Amino acid sequence: MTRAGIAGGVAALLLFALVVALGLVAVPLLRDLDIDADGVAPPPVPRSPATSAAHRGFLYGRVTTKSGTVYEGRLRFGGDEEAFWGDYFNGFKEENPWAADVPAERLTESRPVTVLGVEITRRTRRLNLGRPFMARFGDIRRIEPSGRELLVTLKSGAEFVLNRFDADDFADGVRVWDDEHGVVDLGERRIRAIEFLPTADLKAAPNRLHGTVRTQHGSFTGFVQWDRQSSVGSDELQGRNADGELSLRFDAIRTIARDSDDSAQVTLRDGGAFVLAGTRDVGRGNRGVYVDDRRYGRVLVSWEAFERIDFSDAVGESGPAYGDFPAGQPLSGTVTTRAGSRLAGRLVFDLDESETTETLDAPAGDVDYTIPFGLVTSIALPGHEGCGDGRHAGVTLHSGETLKLECAGDLGEGNAGMLIFTDASESAEYVRWVDLKRIDLDRPVPVERRATERG
Repeated sequence: MTRAGIAGGVAALLLFALVVALGLVAVPLLRDLDIDADGVAPPPVPRSPATSAAHRGFLYGRVTTKSGTVYEGRLRFGGDEEAFWGDYFNGFKEENPWAADVPAERLTESRPVTVLGVEITRRTRRLNLGRPFMARFGDIRRIEPSGRELLVTLKSGAEFVLNRFDADDFADGVRVWDDEHGVVDLGERRIRAIEFLPTADLKAAPNRLHGTVRTQHGSFTGFVQWDRQSSVGSDELQGRNADGELSLRFDAIRTIARDSDDSAQVTLRDGGAFVLAGTRDVGRGNRGVYVDDRRYGRVLVSWEAFERIDFSDAVGESGPAYGDFPAGQPLSGTVTTRAGSRLAGRLVFDLDESETTETLDAPAGDVDYTIPFGLVTSIALPGHEGCGDGRHAGVTLHSGETLKLECAGDLGEGNAGMLIFTDASESAEYVRWVDLKRIDLDRPVPVERRATERG
């Protein structure tokens, strides 16, 4: 071979190496630019709602990416977190549209400025009207990011603009079980829109966890999420015992009982038993156990209150279907003030909640209640001393049960008050929280009756 030929061969090899190197660099760059390598999928084929009770409770929808690719199938947010229609999507609302109905001077608070315990002046500032957003996935029609915002549309047509970077459930992305593409994990930056649809029959799905959680405040039964996350049998409980690290599938566990502040006694269905410790799953780092108790909506049992959970042997159901969550109705009822006035009409609670699907959130001991307003008959606040620290409000449900809830959360001093849109007034009446004595809510109109009235 001539010297020129050898030089040409070397140049060709160098050029090939350069192309390969550029390719290795370009792949992650293209990934960062959020370009799908699989192109645009054909339009999805419409599917009938699931007929199996074991499937219908799972989240299901159509996710469109920024490149135009469409994925459809079972969904799980964060990859291993929210998986069912009764789970909650969380975010934060920075703007409050109801504030425009309240005189500006009534949305201020005055607080003392003290030096060595002596008040020297008072500082006046506008109330913080930003509020957390919580909605069951079964109440949501669509989620759509746009710049720094996230638009969430409910079945009722109500729209909420959230701070995208405070919407943790969206920030963690979503996993899709797509029949054509397989299991796909989509980061938030790739998503253009998520449209929720009635769940179709699934090829395979894990069993949903169900059981009874016992506490010093009573027992709660329903579908559960351990550590606010694990909710299906294939999820795993992590811990350490005398032999080292241990991972146990939840569908192999019969009971978990609190053993100490940082450990738990775990009994398996085959009779085996372990004391696990050393991880957040079974210690003080545990974020609590959600229970979808039909009496109250949802409760969160803290690790401090938790005593024991007994998992059900075989439920065979995955919970309510998408169609089992009717569109929310406007809150309405009668407000009684401490001065004796009674105002009736459409209500906005805490300058925030205005629909029956939104929730009253307050604790009792170490158990936090998340109660849809559609379940609430009345809220009776303490006497002349008001709903302050150490006092309780009586929340009566349509079932007839009255809960004694602490004056915290939605029942605390941070409540921004009530708006009442009466028929006799062109503008809304505003009542401060400290001036409220009682709230009586109208019962939601049954779905069948609403359909007849529309017809």
